[in-house]
Amino acid sequence: MSEERFLVTGAAGCIGVWVLRNLVREGVPVAAFDLDAKHHRLPLVLGDAEIACIQFLQGDISDYPTVENVLKESHATRVIHLAALQLPFCKSDPVAGACVNVVGTVNLFEAAKRLGLKSLVYASTTAVYGTSEEYPNEPLVHDAPLKPRSLYGVYKQANEGTARVYFHDDGLSSIGLRPYVVYGAGRDQGMTSTPTKAILAVAAGKPYHISYGGRYCFQYADDTARAFIQAARTDFNGSKVFNLGGDSVSTAEVVTTIERAEPSARGRITFDDKPLPFPSDVSNTALMAAIGPLHFTPLDQGVAETLELFRRALAEGKILAE
Repeated sequence: MSEERFLVTGAAGCIGVWVLRNLVREGVPVAAFDLDAKHHRLPLVLGDAEIACIQFLQGDISDYPTVENVLKESHATRVIHLAALQLPFCKSDPVAGACVNVVGTVNLFEAAKRLGLKSLVYASTTAVYGTSEEYPNEPLVHDAPLKPRSLYGVYKQANEGTARVYFHDDGLSSIGLRPYVVYGAGRDQGMTSTPTKAILAVAAGKPYHISYGGRYCFQYADDTARAFIQAARTDFNGSKVFNLGGDSVSTAEVVTTIERAEPSARGRITFDDKPLPFPSDVSNTALMAAIGPLHFTPLDQGVAETLELFRRALAEGKILAE
C-alpha cells in the first residue's frame, strides 16, 4: 500500500491551517496549496520546526494547468479542497468569486479524475440553505431543500452538483462537509468571524462588538479540521454532502463563556440582537453514520484554548489586535 499523502487546497485559511496542524503532528506528509504565499495564520498554531515539514505549493486554483501540476507534484493520495472566497468577497466581486469557488472546484475534480484519484473531500457551507423560517423548527437534515440567498451559497450549491456529476459520469467519489460558524485561531475573515475576533480583542484587553446574535452551531476549528481529515480517510463510494453540526449555542452563551475564561472582559463584549439568516440548528446524524463518531471540544475548552493561542501570538508579535 502506498504512503498516505495529503494535498490541502486553500491551506492558508483558518480550517486549512488546522488541517495542516493535525496532519503534521501525526507525521503525515502534506502539501499546502494556496494563492497566498505568506501563510500568516500558520504560526498561530504551529511552531517553526513543524511548519518546515510542510510542502508549500503556490498558485491559482482557477487555472487548470496549475491545479493539475500541483496535484502531480504533491503525489497526493488524499485531497481536502478548502480553497474559496468567502461570502463578503463573493458579494463584492461576483466574477472572482465564481472563478475561485466554482471554476476552481471543477478544476480540482477534473485534475483528480485525469490523474486517477478515487475520491476527495471538499467544503460546502450552511449558506446553501435558506432562512430559518423556510424550514421546520428542528435540527435541519442534510437533504433538506437548498435555497441559498447569496452568491456564495449559490456557488457552493453548484459545487455540490459538480461533485454529483463527477461521480455519476466518472466514478470519482466525494464527501462535502457544510461547516456553520467556525471559531478558533486563524478565523479572521468572513461574515461569521466576529466571535473569534472578540476572543482576540479580549486577549489584547480591548472591548469588542459581535455583529450578530441568535443561535447557531458553533464549531471549533480543530474539530472541523479533524472532521475533514476523517472524511478523507473514509472508504466511501458515492457523492454525498453532510452538515457538520455540533452544539447549537447563542451569542449570549458565547459571550458568557469568554467572560468565564477572562473575567476582566465582563461588560466589554456586546452583540447585535439580529440572528444569522440561516437555521439555528443542523443535524450531523447522517455524517456520523457515513464516517463515524466526530470529535467535539466543549465550548469552555475551545474558547480557553483560543484565548491562550491569541495571548501567546500577541506576546510574540505574530498577530495584531484590531
